[in-house]
Amino acid sequence: MPSGHLDGAEDLDVRHAAPGVSPVTSSYNSTRGSTLKSTLNPTLRIPTRRNLELLLLAFAVLIVVGAEGAVEAAHDGHLSSHLVTYAAVPLAAGLAAHLVIRRIARYADPLMLPLVVLLNGLGLVMIHRLDLGMKTQAAQNGVPFAGAQAPTQVVWTTLGVVVFLGLLLVVRDHRVLQRYAYTLAFVGVFLLMLPAVLPARFSEVNGARIWIRVAGFSLQPGEFAKVLLTIFGAAYLVQKRDVLALAGRRILGIDFPRGRDFGPLLLAWLLCIGVLVRGRDLGTSLLFFGLFVVLLYFATERVSWVIIGVLLFAGGAYVAYQLFGTVQLRVGVWLHPFAQQYNQPNYQPSFQLQQSLFGLGTGGIFGTGLGAGHPELVPLASTDYIIASFGEEIGLFGLVGLLVVYAMLVARGFAAGLAVRDSFGKLLACGLAFLVALQLFVVVAGVTRLLPETGLTAPFLSYGGSSLLGSWAVLALLVRISDAARRPATTPPARAMTAEQPAVVT
Repeated sequence: MPSGHLDGAEDLDVRHAAPGVSPVTSSYNSTRGSTLKSTLNPTLRIPTRRNLELLLLAFAVLIVVGAEGAVEAAHDGHLSSHLVTYAAVPLAAGLAAHLVIRRIARYADPLMLPLVVLLNGLGLVMIHRLDLGMKTQAAQNGVPFAGAQAPTQVVWTTLGVVVFLGLLLVVRDHRVLQRYAYTLAFVGVFLLMLPAVLPARFSEVNGARIWIRVAGFSLQPGEFAKVLLTIFGAAYLVQKRDVLALAGRRILGIDFPRGRDFGPLLLAWLLCIGVLVRGRDLGTSLLFFGLFVVLLYFATERVSWVIIGVLLFAGGAYVAYQLFGTVQLRVGVWLHPFAQQYNQPNYQPSFQLQQSLFGLGTGGIFGTGLGAGHPELVPLASTDYIIASFGEEIGLFGLVGLLVVYAMLVARGFAAGLAVRDSFGKLLACGLAFLVALQLFVVVAGVTRLLPETGLTAPFLSYGGSSLLGSWAVLALLVRISDAARRPATTPPARAMTAEQPAVVT
């Protein structure tokens, strides 16, 4: 049967969902129904929807090309050869990933890859736009400019796609990762703590010790540790969730866990506090601890774990605030960004946040237009504050649209977790999707002054090799899990009727 007809058939199921049922729920129910039908009737094929993925990839590349054209037209008044370069990068990355997915993960979610190609491509366009602004600024000041970041980001994008393809080729079944959970946890903790034990000259940047810098090469190992520890957390909680779900005392209508079951949460808390104390990195510690608490909630469905986790992290953050000047400085800048004490000559720790707020205010509702603003005035505009760069030039409407793209990616990750049959896959997919959502929330909250600035980067969008490689690794695992969720069952009908049914992870 032609694939185009199959794509249309599945889309018809989603369009005719019952009133009041969300598209994700409808798609999930449709997938379950199709899987059951294919189990009972082996001649019925489930659509792979690879043609839809290819069409969406073309649309994503078209948006990236239009964005790059707008930047060059606004900045230079004409198009240049850079348009071909920055159109070829997302096109080549998307096609390479699509062809491998079509071959070894035929039933994977068709939306994830186009969404990531769009984000990665738009991030590359903005980094190139910031290079143009910095070059103009250097020419006005009469100094040479040799710090272009866009070519380096092209290289990192290529390596990210290689990591993505490598994981898909090596990890043919996500359940294999469960066997190596403790080994991966050991490697993850080692990577997470390594910068904190190295001398400051090898690991410290802007007061946070989260880097490894050797011979001009820098790496942020925490970006890889977050993936490894998510795998371990999912595997561990699958084994221990029955014990952790047991109720202890009931306080104010909430069943709290037994005291003897606090061990895993306390261990995660001590690890994150160690990162916060030694590395002075509020963002990474918040990311990991929040991830573990949410995985606990997914596994046990007990709100008490969330309450206890929030209280533990708040207590640890308060102690760190009392002990470390770096944390006090960031909180002070967050509360009083325009205070005189943070705007002394040759010492302006709040300058970055001020310029970010000015840029967002300048952009207003519709923005100044790509290439027509001055986002290069914000320090570290291509890394920590790339969201502010977009906010200035595409405005509130454009920024909301960008966040919707992220929301769709996170939603598809949760949908894969809901649909996959095994408990480990459910927790892993939900954990990875939440990881992307939490990191984005912390970044946007820091840029808009909702939370103190943490130094985290926007996934797929910001400049940086470690962040980009880690994000592509997350995508590879989500694609593999979504393929397992939609792949036709191979068990006989008699066994399929007694097999474990997909359970909703709340």
